[in-house]
Amino acid sequence: MEIREAVDADASLLARLLREAFEEYRGRLDPPSSAHGKTEEVVRRELRDGGALLADAPSGAQGCVFFHVRKDHVYLDRLAVLPPFRGQGVARALMEAVEARARALGPLPVRLNVRLALQEHQDWYARQGYTFRSHGTHEGYTSPTFVVLEKRP
Repeated sequence: MEIREAVDADASLLARLLREAFEEYRGRLDPPSSAHGKTEEVVRRELRDGGALLADAPSGAQGCVFFHVRKDHVYLDRLAVLPPFRGQGVARALMEAVEARARALGPLPVRLNVRLALQEHQDWYARQGYTFRSHGTHEGYTSPTFVVLEKRP
């Protein structure tokens, strides 16, 4: 497996990876994940606002992650691994690539959001060294719907 920088020509592939990787959360999250509606155009906008990395293998793409560089942190967004490749280190390799970029830029901390409903994801990130920073609330909701986690360099 190789981790490589995604380019504009990968927009269709990235959109497909997101939709397929997040399909299992359809109906489980409130509000619903925006990953279900990712289009090539939306992905191109996100690439312009930051970037994305792809986990490629001879058999094809296995996963991706988006990132956005901010003045005081790097936001890790949409870590997505296709179901057949989970548990094989793909997510960790993608996350570590974003963390390496953050170290080179500052070093800067890496932040991410995890839905409250996805405790297993919160636990996985905690095992990777991420700690609680704050709660967040989606627009239109009155109580928290996600946690913000952070890993300092």
